[in-house]
Amino acid sequence: MAADARDAHGSADAPSRGYAWLDSLDDYDAHRALLRCCGSQRWADAMLDRRPFGSAAALRAAAREVWAGLDRDDYLEAFASHPPIGGGAEDHAALASTRAWSAEEQSGAAGAAADVARALRDANRVYRQRFGFLFIVCATGKSADQMLAALQVRLTNEPEIELLIAAAEQGKITELRLEKVGP
Repeated sequence: MAADARDAHGSADAPSRGYAWLDSLDDYDAHRALLRCCGSQRWADAMLDRRPFGSAAALRAAAREVWAGLDRDDYLEAFASHPPIGGGAEDHAALASTRAWSAEEQSGAAGAAADVARALRDANRVYRQRFGFLFIVCATGKSADQMLAALQVRLTNEPEIELLIAAAEQGKITELRLEKVGP
């Protein structure tokens, strides 16, 4: 195993050293970095209180535990920090700090055929009207067709179930972003 895939104790628990960077920051900068990973203030506050993490595994475990203890308002706040799948939030100032990550994560939608892109925008609008929040999916590695299919299936869910599914997807996104965080 390559040395860069080991944590400070030499164990191979993740390719990320974001935990060491987060541990080294002052509270203000660490809070800002955590908010880039998940847009919930309560999540970022609780994660800040858990520093130092000491390992990537401890960082991921803390992220999962804190997220599991939050509520609907926290979920909605985090969801609001994402652009809609397929675009449409280029001018949204709150998303400026995560624009590059979002573009990378949603790269499968970027090259979508015109009809698929239109269907994504239309389905996003219907989803938001039905559930009152943005469609959240961990889009990394998914094509536009896969995202559209997931969106269409999830439109049939009951609102309470869909909130939990969206929250689980946000958890996946947060973990991926925690692997990217750092200098």
